[in-house]
Amino acid sequence: MAKISFGGEVENVVLREEFPVEKAREVLKDEVIAIIGYGVQGPAQALNMRDQGFRVIIGQAPEFKQDWDKAVRDGFVPGETLFPVEEAARRGTIIQYLVSDAAQRLIWPKLQPCLNEGDALYFSHGFSVVYKEQTGVIPPAHVDVILVAPKGSGASVRTNFLAGHGINSSFAVFQDFTGRAHDRTLALGIAIGSGYLFPTTFQNEVYSDLTGERGVLMGALAGIIEAQYQVLRENGHSASEAFNETVEELTQSLIRLVDQNGMDWMYANCSATAQRGALDWRHKFRAATLPVFNDLYKSVKDGVETQRVIDSLSADNYRDSLNAELKEMRESELWQAGAAVRQLRPGK
Repeated sequence: MAKISFGGEVENVVLREEFPVEKAREVLKDEVIAIIGYGVQGPAQALNMRDQGFRVIIGQAPEFKQDWDKAVRDGFVPGETLFPVEEAARRGTIIQYLVSDAAQRLIWPKLQPCLNEGDALYFSHGFSVVYKEQTGVIPPAHVDVILVAPKGSGASVRTNFLAGHGINSSFAVFQDFTGRAHDRTLALGIAIGSGYLFPTTFQNEVYSDLTGERGVLMGALAGIIEAQYQVLRENGHSASEAFNETVEELTQSLIRLVDQNGMDWMYANCSATAQRGALDWRHKFRAATLPVFNDLYKSVKDGVETQRVIDSLSADNYRDSLNAELKEMRESELWQAGAAVRQLRPGK
């Protein structure tokens, strides 16, 4: 592993240069990788591995016709490389459990008996294993239990792979039955196209992931955007102006500078007026949101968030309720303004 300094703290990471795809192929040469679930992460990881010469089969419930048909369109052949879930699990030596967290709990009683001695049970999220008291997902002692968690959506995993650079992923070994769990994990991380791999634990992965999704990555981002847009509109600014100053400049300009060289680089490339105001107000926003993040992390750690996910997704009307919430967001003035602004971008 390469030793890299992150903010003064030295961590071990695995680079593709030191664990090339050729090495991954050697480690996995006798493995059949069964992707269970062809929904969000499944297609990206399956296609990236297949493109790099790994033996991949798909396990997908045929009654979920949309996902089954997508696998067929992507070149997986029923009866050859595409099977119902239990049959694929029995055929695989590495079972990548990539259905949703809620579905993992429901499918587990059927999947667990299909795991053979020496198989590897692979996750891309620590949810089911860490919160086993709530999910009932307790891996048997005779398999490796491993994790590779890409730090991006399935679409991003595939897009970045096709562009020649991968999404970074964390990795962990929860249970090493065969003595090969570590090598299997790293090989799979390279096989799915990771940019680099950094170590974690199942627990740390799920705590950070649930906090990040509910916080900066999605929940907090949406919340502060809505708040600023509302304040600007209530003070007489047009919808176009409020959206441009709240979202468009963030996504089309500033966040790209942060991506290139960091927050200080973005600040250095803005006006002196913007710099001064941002440097002053960031402390107020940190102070205002820190208690919220502390509450959020405690809710994640205590399993409150897990139980809410399980209860919500188990409701018979969940899909209708979710679609109603997303429709409300989509049809709000803020995101209707966004749709109009996007149409005005050059090249549209």
